[in-house]
Amino acid sequence: MDGIISVNKEKGYTSNDVIAILRGILKMKKIGHTGTLDPDATGVLPVCLGKATKVADLLTAAEKVYEAQLIFGLETDTQDMSGKVTKQAQYTFSEAVLYQAVAELTGEIWQVPPMYSALKVGGVRLYDLAREGIEVERQARKITIHEIQVLDLNEKGARIRVRCSKGTYIRTLCEDLGRKTGWLASMSELIRLSSGPFTLEDSLTLGEIRAMKDAETLQDRILSVDRMFAHYPALHVTDEEQGKRLANGNTLQFASDLPVDAVVKIYDLTGRFAALYKVICSESGEVECKSYKMF
Repeated sequence: MDGIISVNKEKGYTSNDVIAILRGILKMKKIGHTGTLDPDATGVLPVCLGKATKVADLLTAAEKVYEAQLIFGLETDTQDMSGKVTKQAQYTFSEAVLYQAVAELTGEIWQVPPMYSALKVGGVRLYDLAREGIEVERQARKITIHEIQVLDLNEKGARIRVRCSKGTYIRTLCEDLGRKTGWLASMSELIRLSSGPFTLEDSLTLGEIRAMKDAETLQDRILSVDRMFAHYPALHVTDEEQGKRLANGNTLQFASDLPVDAVVKIYDLTGRFAALYKVICSESGEVECKSYKMF
């Protein structure tokens, strides 16, 4: 079984819990998720099955959309309401102040990853250090906040929708909004609405996946690897020599006017999706492609 399935992760499960449960349901070991969701967070978690695990890094890099609820007036050690309150503040509520903070945190910004995260320092997960009361210096990373929509706002808190790049910690963004306003803030709820092409509407809970597996209808909800790259142009091997070169991951030549650095889907003589290649040379209606990902 090869492909990608979008899981609607429920509250209380870690991303690794989801993988462990899926291995039991699907009776297969080669499974990997494409971006960690906190245990208290819910929503879209694309999961790669079989050979599709080779594209997990490409899916992890996809743009994401979240909805988050934040509470004003306090901070916690985890930046959400699962942690211990570390600061509290009195403040004067103002819509204008909040919208100014939103504007300042939109675009390319630098964000310091939280201690309660799966990032590793010296081979140790930050959250393991945090649970021992150890705090270490973390390097700020450049992220992109494409858009922040304020869906609901009152003197106690706000609900926001965020469209952002990979590597964004919404908990940290909520805390940063609180600091920008001077009110302090902590996240109380997080839902991932989409990750790349996957949306909440086309995602399945673990219970639904188990039921569909038992009913032998699950295959209909597994996205083939090449459909993940529907926006890439397709090239087809046309002779045995090209087929051998493809099988060995060697460079290939095609009649095409695609530009240098274009990523293309390559199909073998049987019409099976076999690889992603990248154009390295493009001259006079012919391109030369180099292997990028083999399947």
